[in-house]
Amino acid sequence: MLTIIIGAIVVILLTIGIVKAIDKFLPSKFKPVIMIVLWALIVYLGYITFMSVYGEIKFNKLKEKRYAQVITNLIDIRDAELAHRTVTGKFQGNWDDLIKFIDTAQFTITQRRDSTVIDKEATRRFGGVETTKEIIIIDTLGYVPVKDSLFGADPRYKTMMNIPVGKPGEKFELQAGFLEQNGFQIPVFEAKALKSIILYGEDLNLIAKENQAQSVEAVNGDALRVGSMEEVNTNGNWPKNYSNKQ
Repeated sequence: MLTIIIGAIVVILLTIGIVKAIDKFLPSKFKPVIMIVLWALIVYLGYITFMSVYGEIKFNKLKEKRYAQVITNLIDIRDAELAHRTVTGKFQGNWDDLIKFIDTAQFTITQRRDSTVIDKEATRRFGGVETTKEIIIIDTLGYVPVKDSLFGADPRYKTMMNIPVGKPGEKFELQAGFLEQNGFQIPVFEAKALKSIILYGEDLNLIAKENQAQSVEAVNGDALRVGSMEEVNTNGNWPKNYSNKQ
C-alpha cells in the first residue's frame, strides 16, 4: 500500500513538472489537448492515491468492528470450556456436547474448614499418649446450574459457535484434548476463526496483509483464537487494545 501511494505521488509530481515544461516550451497550438490530458492524469492519480488511503482506513474500521464481535463469542466459548473443565476435569471438543453440558451441568458449592482430630498412628507410636493433627474438611453446601452462573437468562450460548460476521454459515473450529507435561496429561482446547472468513467480502490484498500482521497492537497470525492445542494456555491471541471491546 505504501509503495503504491509513494509511486502515485512521484508520478503526480513528474506529471506536474511535465505540464510546466510543456507550458514553457511547447508551441501554443499543441498545448490545449496535451494540457487537458495531463491534468486529467493528475486528477486520476490523485483520486487513486486518496482511495488507496481511504480504502485501508475503512477496512481497518470494519476489521476492528468485526473482530470485537468475534472476540465476544470467543470469550463465551472460553468461559464455557473452563466451566466444563471445572466440572468434568477436561475440555470439550464437540459443540453439541458443550451446549448439552451448559444446559444440564451444575457447579458444586463447597466450603473448606479446618478441624482437629485424633492422630491414631501417632498416638499408637507414642504409647497411647493422645496426639492430634490438623485436617481440612470440605463441606458441600449446594449446587448452582452452570447455565445460570455463566449466562443467566441469556440464551446466546446456543449460538456462540457461529462466527457472527463475515462469510455466512461458518462456525468456529473447536478442538480439545490433552498435552503431556512432566508425566501428567494436561487438558487443552482451542477455538478459532480464520481472518479470511471474518473479513469475507473485503479487499483480498488487505486480507492477505492482515494475515501477515506482526505487532503488539495487532491480532497476529491468520486467525482469531482462544486457547491452544500446542501449549497449556486458555488466553486469546488478541492484544490489550481490544480489551475495551470485551
